[in-house]
Amino acid sequence: MKTKNVRDLGAEELRQKERELRDEIFRLKMKRAASALENKMLIRNRRRDLARVVTFLHVKTEGKAN
Repeated sequence: MKTKNVRDLGAEELRQKERELRDEIFRLKMKRAASALENKMLIRNRRRDLARVVTFLHVKTEGKAN
């Protein structure tokens, strides 16, 4: 997920994306524990995507508060 794509999303879309990413990270961790995950870099990439989403969500909500 590119930063440009995240920047274009609205606050509600960012919240939805955050929920989706958290769920996906959970499922990937379960697969890793069961030794069924082939690409272990997926977890790292999804965590970074989640950090981007949370950062932009924070920026957008702070902008409305001020």
